[in-house]
Amino acid sequence: MAEESQDGQEKTEEPTSRKLEKAAEEGQVLSSKEMFVFTGIIMMFGLVYLIPYFSQMLLSYWAMFFDWSDIVNDKKSILDILYYALRFIVTIIFFISIPIFLVVVLTQIAVGGINFAPKALQFKGKKINPIEGLKRMFSQKALAELVKAILKVLLLFGLTAVVVYERLDDMIQLTERELSQAVIVMGQSFPQLLFVLLVGLAIIAAIDYFWQRHIFIQGLRMTKQEIKDEFKQTEGSPEVKAKIRRKQMEASANAAKQASALNDVKDATAVITNPTHFAVALKYEVGSKGAPTILALGKGAMAKAIMERAEQANITLFRSPLLARALFFTGEIGQEISDKLYTAVAVALAYIYKIDRGEFASEPEIIVPEDMQFNEYGELLEGK
Repeated sequence: MAEESQDGQEKTEEPTSRKLEKAAEEGQVLSSKEMFVFTGIIMMFGLVYLIPYFSQMLLSYWAMFFDWSDIVNDKKSILDILYYALRFIVTIIFFISIPIFLVVVLTQIAVGGINFAPKALQFKGKKINPIEGLKRMFSQKALAELVKAILKVLLLFGLTAVVVYERLDDMIQLTERELSQAVIVMGQSFPQLLFVLLVGLAIIAAIDYFWQRHIFIQGLRMTKQEIKDEFKQTEGSPEVKAKIRRKQMEASANAAKQASALNDVKDATAVITNPTHFAVALKYEVGSKGAPTILALGKGAMAKAIMERAEQANITLFRSPLLARALFFTGEIGQEISDKLYTAVAVALAYIYKIDRGEFASEPEIIVPEDMQFNEYGELLEGK
């Protein structure tokens, strides 16, 4: 039966990668006690197997602790002997601990990976709550652990009984044999018993691993709503994604429009500049009934590109910061200028026509309506 969430929905969905990452951040990783027991016993027998290779050295050091002749002859003190003994014990513990530590680490890496989670070290009051403790003692997990322990004992006892039964005749006769023969019989039985027990422990470890994995995944299962909520958090809601796509399409279309507008600068009548930060290319045909049209407009790098194209095409540049900003913030490419700017643009174009014909003309004062006077950020100038 699937576990239910607080809102009553069944947790039927497998945990997502994000859910597994969050569990790891909180210190929840897959682990198997029986796998540690199995690899630990293998390590123990490995160390026992290596003892004969170091037995002579170990015995010589051990015998030194019982040699009091140097103390009697005042060559060494009792403190010297104790110092050597302590160093010997620490060395032995160190060389035994290193392989055990490596086995533990490698086992955890193989089972569920290594993860350092500071959140797992934080104090949680319910861990010392006696009521919560009783709940854990009588929980389904505790019952499952009890059943598993009983089955493990029965399996190992059964395997041991099988080996003993096969060698029962030899063991019954041990009391009637000489010590050397009895040792040989036991020496022949022990490897067989050890092998059978290791196989049993390997089976138990494998079963426990898959069981713990099942419990671990089951505990992290999610409801369909949780899957949807997580998707919204990580990928964004469909509405937000649609809005982002729309903005991207608008930006792409605007970029294409700007590129096309640059090619139209050569057809402009004049370019109104800031002089460097803004540029607006205008086209107007004398006698036309319509208002001047904006062929291109830009700010910063785009403004610079417009001015460069205009210079290449011998288009007149007219410097008027207020008019350039007004055209930029109120106009659009391909559209006519605002009717509020007709007079200002007409004065500028009249001056440009005279200059283009080679006539002498004084640069006019361009008057821009107060509600069309902007700063470089598109804000109305103070007091306007």
